[in-house]
Amino acid sequence: MHDLASAPVVRAEKGRWLRWLLVAVAIIVVDQWSKIYFNGHYQFGEVRPVVPGFFNFTLLYNPGAAFSFLAGAGGWQKHFFTLLAFGVSGWLAWNVVKGRFSEMMNLAAAFIVGGALGNVIDRLVHGHVIDFIQLYYRDWYYPAFNLADSFICVGAVLMVIDSFRKP
Repeated sequence: MHDLASAPVVRAEKGRWLRWLLVAVAIIVVDQWSKIYFNGHYQFGEVRPVVPGFFNFTLLYNPGAAFSFLAGAGGWQKHFFTLLAFGVSGWLAWNVVKGRFSEMMNLAAAFIVGGALGNVIDRLVHGHVIDFIQLYYRDWYYPAFNLADSFICVGAVLMVIDSFRKP
């Protein structure tokens, strides 16, 4: 016989992981919208200063991973990073669904999953990742990145912070 007293708890737990799924989906939507905007309104390599001496918008394509790692590797890296993103995202999502993470770790996982899958969409649709944020100071330039990359980095920082909070 079904225990009616436990039904609300199950719904609350399901709602918890669904909340994190919605955060990841929202990140994918915002990331893809931003890339569609920049890819449609900028020419490749075009630079538009936002905060002179610090921050530009520019349209660049990255066939590699973060910081153009393996960008010139001949094409195999696209498949490798796509499989890696699916694997990590699947593992994180599974742990969120199973309730194995703290709330901060759930947020970190949602950020990483949303960012990773946002970049996977680029690799599958375009064959490269669309980047458009450029930070610099004088002659020093940080590698161009996008919103997905930002969410992945913030998610990683949240994971590190969460790891210090556990006994």
